[in-house]
Amino acid sequence: MPADLLQELTEAQEATPSAVASAPGLSAAPRRWLPRRVAFTPAALAEPYGQRIRERAEALSLPVEILPANRLTGLRGADERETYRLGKSTLAVVTAPPGAFKLQPIPPSADWQFHLAEGCPAHCQYCYLAGSLSGPPVVRVFANLPSILDNLARYLRPDRPETSFEVSCYTDPLGIEHLTGSLAECIRWFGARPPGDGAHLRWVSKFDAVDPLLELPHHERTRCRASVNAVSVSRRLEGGTSPVPARLAGLRKLAQAGYPVGLVVAPIMPIENWEEEYGALLDQAALALANAPDITFELISHRFTPGSKEILQGWYPNTTLDFDEEKRARKFNKYGGVKYVYPRDIMSALRGFFERGIAERLPRARILYWT
Repeated sequence: MPADLLQELTEAQEATPSAVASAPGLSAAPRRWLPRRVAFTPAALAEPYGQRIRERAEALSLPVEILPANRLTGLRGADERETYRLGKSTLAVVTAPPGAFKLQPIPPSADWQFHLAEGCPAHCQYCYLAGSLSGPPVVRVFANLPSILDNLARYLRPDRPETSFEVSCYTDPLGIEHLTGSLAECIRWFGARPPGDGAHLRWVSKFDAVDPLLELPHHERTRCRASVNAVSVSRRLEGGTSPVPARLAGLRKLAQAGYPVGLVVAPIMPIENWEEEYGALLDQAALALANAPDITFELISHRFTPGSKEILQGWYPNTTLDFDEEKRARKFNKYGGVKYVYPRDIMSALRGFFERGIAERLPRARILYWT
């Protein structure tokens, strides 16, 4: 592993407080990703929103590169590890292709998904994007965001009181917000919708820099969620992210600012002492969100595909994540693709634990789904 990447991951996995009693007053500055390369395509710079992103990058004294054509180059290294390093340190500002305007459903998370970017700055060793996005793991931000937002109105369901849109399927929007401002733009757009059209935004993050979002006119049309896990899992497998207590503190701020909030516990794994570790996580969540009136939980167990396993083991050859297929059950999707999940008895034990634990600690919270 390159020395600079090792240092980045080590810093991200430093010890964190085991409780959130002092979470609202965490003094550490929010974690921010600063790419080493910021590349703009000519098409992106032709967009007024692309110019705004350029101004943000220059204000942060980041090196801005104007590409000669609408094609991103220079991302392939001598080997897979070098390619990974180059991709993870690059922010590319491009325009969303025509296919991005044909939305896809995303059950059980939301009715529809749309994208303000593709790629994530974090270094999670179980990364679900490894099997979803092709090529080097560069963060591609879309400069034609206003057109993407205007397109959403086509997908509203007038026969339903709410139509939900998930914006964090392919990126961590808060992790790049200081560079793009795109998440705030989305929150304003949904907040300005007519009262009866039912459009609601959903996003989730492993970062904590929420302060710029607190005063936005959201009108309770955006649900903000933190992706959390047992502290030992986060330290070991979630490089480059904010500590779990900081994420909970950020979510507490958002709840106090009137946003509906939620927790995505993922990926849930039967680690050693898992009941104790996940019990501590639920205790922290209950402490941070004790007065929040609207809380949801989404519970997602760990799973992987043969393709994602190959990619992740190439990116993280020394990972301690358990990819043993012999310990898993196989499931098939409607296209015949296979994924490996926990056997039924383990899934039942994990699910029952969380359902009981949430009901005891946060009885007003709603569990949206287990998967």
